Amino acid sequence: MASWGRSQAAPGLLQYGDVFVAGALVIIVAMMVIPVPPLVLDILLATNLTLALVVVLVTLYTRDPLQISVFPSLLLMATLYRLALNVSSTRLILLHAEAGAIIRQFGLFVVGGNPVVGFIVFCILVVIQFIVITRGAERVAEVAARFTLDAMPGKQMSIDADLNAGLIDEEEARRRRADIEREADFYGAMDGASKFVKGDAIAGIVITLINLLGGFIIGVVQKGFTFAEALERYSLLTVGDGLVTQIPALLISTAAGLVVTRAASEDNMGKDLIVQLAQHPRVLAVTAGFLVFFSLIPGLPTVPFLALAGLVGVLAWQLQRAVSSVEDVEEEEPAAKEEVGGAEDALPLIGVDRLEVELGYGLLCLADREAGGDLLERGRTIRRQLALELGLLVPPIRIRDNMQLEPRKYVIRLKGVEVASGEVFPDRYLALNPGGVTEEIEGLETKDPAFGLPALWIPKQEVEKAELAGYTVVDPTSVITTHLTEVIKTHAAELLGRQEVQKILDRIKEDYPAVVEELVPNILSLGQVQKVLQNLLRERVPIRDMLTILETLADHGPVTQDPAVLTEHVRQALSRFIAHTFGLDREEVQVITLAPEVEELVLEAAKESEQSGYLAVEPAALQRILTSLKQQMDAVADKGYEPVVLCSSAVRMYFRRLTERAAPRLVILSYNELDPRVKVRAVGTVTLS
Repeated sequence: MASWGRSQAAPGLLQYGDVFVAGALVIIVAMMVIPVPPLVLDILLATNLTLALVVVLVTLYTRDPLQISVFPSLLLMATLYRLALNVSSTRLILLHAEAGAIIRQFGLFVVGGNPVVGFIVFCILVVIQFIVITRGAERVAEVAARFTLDAMPGKQMSIDADLNAGLIDEEEARRRRADIEREADFYGAMDGASKFVKGDAIAGIVITLINLLGGFIIGVVQKGFTFAEALERYSLLTVGDGLVTQIPALLISTAAGLVVTRAASEDNMGKDLIVQLAQHPRVLAVTAGFLVFFSLIPGLPTVPFLALAGLVGVLAWQLQRAVSSVEDVEEEEPAAKEEVGGAEDALPLIGVDRLEVELGYGLLCLADREAGGDLLERGRTIRRQLALELGLLVPPIRIRDNMQLEPRKYVIRLKGVEVASGEVFPDRYLALNPGGVTEEIEGLETKDPAFGLPALWIPKQEVEKAELAGYTVVDPTSVITTHLTEVIKTHAAELLGRQEVQKILDRIKEDYPAVVEELVPNILSLGQVQKVLQNLLRERVPIRDMLTILETLADHGPVTQDPAVLTEHVRQALSRFIAHTFGLDREEVQVITLAPEVEELVLEAAKESEQSGYLAVEPAALQRILTSLKQQMDAVADKGYEPVVLCSSAVRMYFRRLTERAAPRLVILSYNELDPRVKVRAVGTVTLS
């Protein structure tokens, strides 16, 4: 409905809204300087009253204060408009002893032939406006602004928790944060705008006194009125002028109070008021009984109390019937409701969180932002980091407590199954020895959960000393997030589902639609593209350069649809990127090669079982290959190099299958994946001996 109204109004008011507001401001300022004829003043006064009624009704139908976020500015403009009207009417009253029909009729209606009574009524209205409505709205706006600012950190934390739990996406989180900022700005602006209402009420009192005293003096001295004539004429005009401006001011002040006291709701104020006050029929019945009791007291009017008692009693009876009918329906169909409700309640239980971190109760402080913990924020950082590093859309990471765990233990689960765990001391720091430590320090001996390296848990006061001694010191939150990052990298292929692949393709399609439309589903299915990407991630090859990957698949897809073969073609297309990723784009690289008999054995085994998807290698030969590989890897690592195996492109993917369980992090490259300008130096050879 809102979008329809906006689209219909766009060619009219919305298109020239800025011109309309600018023109209105110019006219308001001009009214303070240029004399206004009585007829024009009547039109402007009627407009002021209409505007006040519109604002009050809009606030009644507003569900959320942010729906009328322009209210502080509107309040300022309305105040300025009323002051301009006061200036124009004062000019007419003092110069011509006349101010138009509206002011005169308001004065006659209230004064009723008695100027003293009229002035007293006006004073009562001013007191209500200034002391009750204006001061109350000002105080409520001030308190609302302070409490809104105090609640901002908690609301931000709630949004971050929902985002990390996967309950909302990035766009929804961004929208909620913007709403919180707008809400804080709105209540802050309302706190300041309420001062305008207070100043307007004071100005109205001063202007009224000026009109009364100044008009009386001018009427007697300059216009020759008698004392009684001047008092009657100028008191009538003064009271009329004050009423015709104070009534809209009272309405605007009431609207301001309604806005700042209005809580967010699903319905307008009228529906909420009726529903919430009439939801207890017994209260209305008791009220009707008290009204009947009052009607029986001697001296009190019987008819009004009895009439009200009957009206409230009938309303209570009708509401009680409605409540009883609803209860009867619920009792008639309990089985059906239980069956449906049970199914609906069970729906959330059949899902499994794809990535989850469980914390013992001793580690909950790491996730509590009020206690200084930033584990939730680190989870978001991990997702961004891996998106930049691997091109992987990491699913939301759910962080929850598990009271069954030991206090300092945490567990990382993948699709509901534990894949890693560790122990962290929240009040200590982890000190790693990278080599070259000048001084040994004391601490609790342990192993780094992510890489299994020897480490020490040291007190916080020893951190500076450890860093000066050459240790690498890590805070407990970083220990968990580093471990989590390595787990995600290791299992990245499992986390890349078809839905994530489709999101990636949709993103690429925005800039390169021809590539995606040609490949999927004309050449390869979504699942086949997913398997190629999973093969790359399994060997920690980033999939950020999706354009090159998709174009390579489109080139070789018509020839073969074997994901393993397609993966090799993609790797060769990404050769420079792969070499840069693993630090092999330098002038000379040290590698481990395969002996000719090993390559020949692997090729023969692959040919024998090419269609079956596995290699038929004798266990004894496989054991000799793995033993030789481990020896060469240890020897290369002792020399300070990262183990890298280099073999022919025909052997690479099959040798990877042989070794992926024994050495999952081993980098295995083919000659085609290295830059021809790079000098290769063999520092070891895998043999069958």
